[in-house]
Amino acid sequence: MLETVGLTADESEVYRLLVATGTASAEDISGRSDLDVVTALLLMRALEHKGLASAVEDNPEWFTAVPPQVALMPRLQRHFDALEQTRAAVYELAETHRRSAWARSTGETVEIITGAAALRQHLRQLQHGADREMMWFVKAQYVAMSPESNQEEFDALDRGVLYRALYEQAYFDDPDAVDYVVKGVCAGEVSRAVPLLPLRMAIADRSVAILPLATSATSSNPRELRAAVVRESSLLDALIALFEHHWEIGAPLRVTEEGQIGGAGTADAASPVGEDRHLLSLMVAGMTDDAIAGQLRISKRTVQRRIQGLMSLAGVATRMQLGWHAARRNWL
Repeated sequence: MLETVGLTADESEVYRLLVATGTASAEDISGRSDLDVVTALLLMRALEHKGLASAVEDNPEWFTAVPPQVALMPRLQRHFDALEQTRAAVYELAETHRRSAWARSTGETVEIITGAAALRQHLRQLQHGADREMMWFVKAQYVAMSPESNQEEFDALDRGVLYRALYEQAYFDDPDAVDYVVKGVCAGEVSRAVPLLPLRMAIADRSVAILPLATSATSSNPRELRAAVVRESSLLDALIALFEHHWEIGAPLRVTEEGQIGGAGTADAASPVGEDRHLLSLMVAGMTDDAIAGQLRISKRTVQRRIQGLMSLAGVATRMQLGWHAARRNWL
């Protein structure tokens, strides 16, 4: 660890031995380590030159350690100061790059990045910085980051970030795709599927989006791959609306007890049956909760509780969405 303040590994070992013994000769150090006497003596003289040891006045073959708080703390402070200066320089360079990239693109709204490696790094940073929500359009065949390498998603889920992922049907042509989705859903990802997605996209906290500009995974050289980083603007609002539109029509993906992806269809054990199916048909017909309660001879509160349960079953947030999903899945 003392290499950080300018000592070699052997010098660090000899200094530790000197601190432990107080005063020692080359023979003492050699006996306490794997160093020969000549090497131990040279190392102690090197420590003396660096101000970490001093020769005993009446016996120059013996050395004593300069106390660490005297010898090392000033070195550590200088190292810390240099690190802070370097950090400030890096931030300044990053800001210069950001401004330059924006200037080369379309102002401060869109930044163009080039290369799969740069896109991958931006996707990692996007997820690392997310506080509330990540929204994903996941098309077949990745262009920069493979699903199994996206550890940032699970780190963000652990922090409480909501992940909503939309997968297009062709994504599941990959034999490993189901395993990736199952792993994500089990970790807390909320997933839906649609027949086709118009583009690849990731949106963090509704404040920044990243979308590759290639039309397919094989359309460009990885080094020439270009992607757009879109910040708060009417363009970003349009991308968010595009996501929400597809999310509303997407079919929720759930994990079965067998560890497989399964939705809720007519043959699904999770589909509503009996009185809940009757209740759902009355709701879709436009009847009020009071009228439904009268028809089924149950309380209005029970009606509301069952409708809420059906909404959870369908994975929707409103009654209108519940009616749409009920018709789409033949629940009525």
